[in-house]
Amino acid sequence: MATNASASPPLQLATASRPLAFAAGAGGGGGALLAGGSGGGVATGRGRGRAQRRVVAARSVASDRDVQGPVSPEEGLPSVLNSMDSSSIASNIEHYAEFKPFFAPEHLSPLNAYHATAKSVFDALLINWNATYNYYDKMNVKQAYYLSMEFLQGRALTNAIGNLELTGEYAEALKQLGHNLEDVASQEPDAALGNGGLGRLASCFLDSLTTLNYPAWGYGLRYKYGLFKQLITKNGQEEVAENWLEMGYPWEIVRNDLSYPVKFYGKVVEGTDGRKHWIGGENIKAVPHDVPIPGYKTRVTNNLRLWSTTVPAQDFDLGAFNAGDHTKAYEAHLNAEKICHVLYPGDESPEGKVLRLKQQYTLCSASLQDIVYRFEGRAGDSLNWEDFPSKVAIQMNDTHPTLCIPELMRILIDFKGLSWDEAWRITERTVAYTNHTVLPEALEKWSLDIMQKLLPRHVEIIEKIDEELINNIVSKYGTADTALLKKKLKEMRILDNVDLPASIAQLFVKPKAKKKSPTKSKKKLLVKSLETIAEVEEKTKLEEEEAEVMSEIEEEKIESEEVEAEESEEVEAEEEDSEDGLDPFVKSDPKLPRIVRMANLCVVGGHSVNGVAEIHSEIVKQDVFNSFYEMWPTKFQNKTNGVTPRRWIRFCNPELSTIISKWIGSDDWVLNTDKLAELKKFADNEDLHSEWRAAKLANKMKVVSLIRDKTGYIVSPDAMFDVQVKRIHEYKRQLLNILGIVYRYKKMKEMSAEERVKRFVPRVCIFGGKAFATYIQAKRIVKFITDVAATVNHDSDIGDLLKVIFVPDYNVSVAEALIPASELSQHISTAGMEASGTSNMKFAMNGCILIGTLDGANVEIREEVGEENFFLFGAEAHEIVGLRKERAEGKFVPDPRFLEVKEFVRSGVFGTYNYDELMGSLEGNEGYGRADYFLVGKDFPSYIECQEKVDEAYRDQKLWTKMSILNTAGSSKFSSDRTIHEYAKDIWGISPVTLR
Repeated sequence: MATNASASPPLQLATASRPLAFAAGAGGGGGALLAGGSGGGVATGRGRGRAQRRVVAARSVASDRDVQGPVSPEEGLPSVLNSMDSSSIASNIEHYAEFKPFFAPEHLSPLNAYHATAKSVFDALLINWNATYNYYDKMNVKQAYYLSMEFLQGRALTNAIGNLELTGEYAEALKQLGHNLEDVASQEPDAALGNGGLGRLASCFLDSLTTLNYPAWGYGLRYKYGLFKQLITKNGQEEVAENWLEMGYPWEIVRNDLSYPVKFYGKVVEGTDGRKHWIGGENIKAVPHDVPIPGYKTRVTNNLRLWSTTVPAQDFDLGAFNAGDHTKAYEAHLNAEKICHVLYPGDESPEGKVLRLKQQYTLCSASLQDIVYRFEGRAGDSLNWEDFPSKVAIQMNDTHPTLCIPELMRILIDFKGLSWDEAWRITERTVAYTNHTVLPEALEKWSLDIMQKLLPRHVEIIEKIDEELINNIVSKYGTADTALLKKKLKEMRILDNVDLPASIAQLFVKPKAKKKSPTKSKKKLLVKSLETIAEVEEKTKLEEEEAEVMSEIEEEKIESEEVEAEESEEVEAEEEDSEDGLDPFVKSDPKLPRIVRMANLCVVGGHSVNGVAEIHSEIVKQDVFNSFYEMWPTKFQNKTNGVTPRRWIRFCNPELSTIISKWIGSDDWVLNTDKLAELKKFADNEDLHSEWRAAKLANKMKVVSLIRDKTGYIVSPDAMFDVQVKRIHEYKRQLLNILGIVYRYKKMKEMSAEERVKRFVPRVCIFGGKAFATYIQAKRIVKFITDVAATVNHDSDIGDLLKVIFVPDYNVSVAEALIPASELSQHISTAGMEASGTSNMKFAMNGCILIGTLDGANVEIREEVGEENFFLFGAEAHEIVGLRKERAEGKFVPDPRFLEVKEFVRSGVFGTYNYDELMGSLEGNEGYGRADYFLVGKDFPSYIECQEKVDEAYRDQKLWTKMSILNTAGSSKFSSDRTIHEYAKDIWGISPVTLR
């Protein structure tokens, strides 16, 4: 059996005699054999011996004591970052341009300049990166580990130099080299590691964790092609593979010296040592790629560790290759590498489902092995597994990392020799779960049969967790009220459509009749007519047949063992009305799939469950997980989401940032957003109004160029910029928005030119977002938006009064341009369906006014910015169930304006595409894809009336500017710094550290 690999030494720090340009490597971590049983793979890694290290002076905020690292000739770490002037930076960039990849000794193209600049910045980060992890290792601090399938980082260059406070120096250095910083930064593709709010939130959290000096790592997967690159054609959305890695990624270090084995398939056997061993099957290895996460005005630099997948070189079948069977030769490599090819591969096929489950397990297994190994390395000779929860906090970002729970159990039991109870106590105290959705389809459910084949050991562990949960439910609710018990088991079990354990099934067995019937027919009659002999004896009025059966039972005595055996066989054949009265729900239905409910496993296996907005957390407690809340009320809490004010105001909107700092009197608001509230006292100041509008116009001019470059359309910067950018989904109701635009367009066409100008404020209505590749209805919505755009934008009668724009391939960089320029932002999901939203926070921070429902974080944003500074419409969350019931009963009467707009769409004014399916989803009273489940028709009248109020407010630019200022001033709560402080205190139990 292979032994654990040793941790690698930290990065070598740059010194005066060892310039930044030659620093290489990465800090922390090691490999370990945890996945292979007695026949598993071998992890790789270097020896644990420490190289010479610099003095690391640091202070633990928690203990308030100074710590000194190993003695070295230098005093402390050189203050390289603060002493870098533009000339030295320019020389450093030139060095990389000449001697490193993308070298260009004669011509420094913008792309070459970007790569050279990135390497220069990366070197600057290395110093703090090393110092941070030397300190974490030496102090053995408690560390949080954030596991997420998505990290939507955006461009790293401007973020890094901004956090290092070197933006001006790098801009000047590039100017000396004949380049503009903005042009150079635009050469960087967005890292295709996420899709929407889930991934952007994770990245905001990493930024805040580092800025606030919390010890933390992120873990994710390094997707070669990301989700997809979105093209907009005459057919609507088309998908092609992302090419973000095509020119290399200068912000990572590949840890080829480290790897962890990850196993699939195989079987579980019990060894002579009494432990379970997972053997055989398919073995791959996970290789880490480390990305530094710098903080703002701090030396702490945390790490995002992304896993790629491969197999050892010996798995390449050289014999097959030489024999001409090249496909077979590369099969093992392809099977391993495709795990990290695409974010969220289509799961319509069995192969797609297996691939998704492989992705999730790879993330969990590699990360847990890394975490466990780091814990052991830091503990040294004083290793005590009971200390694990006091040194490690694991946060599961949604249900994708749920397999962390059985994986940690497996490691602790099968490899570390702990008992089940010991392992469970440690796991439960370590792991926590963030719920991001109330949508049933997003609460992951996996086929037990697929999981059984792919992860047999984990299924054993999950089955035992489920059995213990069942016992807990029975203990809490007792056995007297079997109807209540049955309800709770149905709601709370981890395994669905799986037989109840025999001991529990007996609770739902009705007492047997004594076997005295001489004939099969009479026995069947007895079972079907009577529940128990006791009931028969108590009944005084029986049907004639039942009385006859009872008489015969009393008269005849059957002693033959053969007859009794025959009767027993007949009882087994009776499924629903057997002689022992088994309730059908205790047995699985072979016609239905057996399911693992991952969200239930998250709740059971963790010590904390949090929602991400106040209204969402209440729905989680009162609806989604109500039975769990009744059992463990202290597990549940709220952590309203936030976004980082560095990227989402400071760096993406420098014009507005300068104004805020000027009027507040400092830039302290970047770290303490509470200071934004000071803007309120200037909300009526005409000078501030003038500067505020000028900043908005400057940002709108940038978007005019962006729209022209990406779509070819020319829009007026004098029109209101009305923006809805997010994933395309029916519940987010882009359909409501575009139908509102169609209604607006129809009314314009019915008026004279003079009437139009008088009635309507000019608008540029901007959409952006990706529809999942197999989500047909969402793709129809994209097609509809682009068809409306093609008609409206070419209508000379309308001109600049109305433009409709769909920005293709929406990502973080596009958001960084659109959000500062936006004046109205739409957050119009069906109430009760959006967990939180984070783009709504970004828009509010940038002085954009929101139109929306009382859903997700909209509720709290409206409270903070003031009801009068938020455009509210639509049904509320508590009304939704009743409204759907009303619809199902055929009582809904659509507004004539809604009928009018649907008829207008069907008239063919927007082209030849058949929109019957899309419009049909809004009609009928029941059925899948019908009955307007998301209440577009119900909210349509309220929505268009609210839009009229928007026009009225926008005409009064003094009022609108004041509303804009008050949105920024009221957005302080929605900093991810506040959210992270709450996670650290209430869930993770970690404390900040300070490097100095």
